[in-house]
Amino acid sequence: MHYLKSPMNYIGNKYRLLDQIIPLLPSSERYVDLFSGGLDVAINHKATTVYCNDINYHLIEIYEAFQKIEYDELVARIEFTIKEYGLSKTNSVAYKNFRDYYNNSKKDPLDLYILMNYGFNYQLRFNSKHEFNNSFGKNRSSFNESIKARLLPFISRIKSYHFSSLDFRNFDFSILKKGDLIYCDPPYTISIGSYNDGKRGFNGWQTQDDLALIEILDDLSRHGIRFALSNVLSHKGKVNDVLIDWSSKYTVHELNSNYNNSSYHLTEKSETKEVLITNE
Repeated sequence: MHYLKSPMNYIGNKYRLLDQIIPLLPSSERYVDLFSGGLDVAINHKATTVYCNDINYHLIEIYEAFQKIEYDELVARIEFTIKEYGLSKTNSVAYKNFRDYYNNSKKDPLDLYILMNYGFNYQLRFNSKHEFNNSFGKNRSSFNESIKARLLPFISRIKSYHFSSLDFRNFDFSILKKGDLIYCDPPYTISIGSYNDGKRGFNGWQTQDDLALIEILDDLSRHGIRFALSNVLSHKGKVNDVLIDWSSKYTVHELNSNYNNSSYHLTEKSETKEVLITNE
């Protein structure tokens, strides 16, 4: 099956796992993506009404800007800025000049999207002052034809989405009714990456966050709301005992995240055991 790919190239995205995840997600009237990231799951799930939340308000502002602009105008704006600043895969000076401009401006989210496309690994990285501080993606990152092609279906799909930028604890779960679906792909406690280590302008993720999230999911489940939680139970010798114990109440779907071998063992020598935990 063909799945839409986000034009965000967001670290931690689930695009390569969509053929395993999407069939496990029931269609629903309302769908909430609580840690939406690059939206790869959201844009490929069928629901009448879609809510997407992420604590990174810079990311949400990009999506909201996409909602307000037509595709041709967006591409023209991006290509004009690229030409104006001389952005390319090799021009590090142009990148740094544009990054300085962004950080000293009113911080237009479309400028941030352009900047992200020329940064290392397409990351949205910020310092404690929320100044964009990702390094240059030399010979790798750019606004290329592949990303441009992904933009058209993406901005069309998200036009009617409802976006918010909240700590997950503060999301208004009362919008969900019996039979609705919430999907969660939070940071992983035992496999912290640069995008969620607490050093990029936003809080990190620890065991107490896992505990708060699973308490919320338990409560939603008691009210007949369906959930799906992406996470890892083991990673490079580390084991998430909290999630293992909690998941025993529900259905654990093992995902082939290394794309070579779907056999996992919870031992100190095990590779990553990535799962989707559902209450159905």
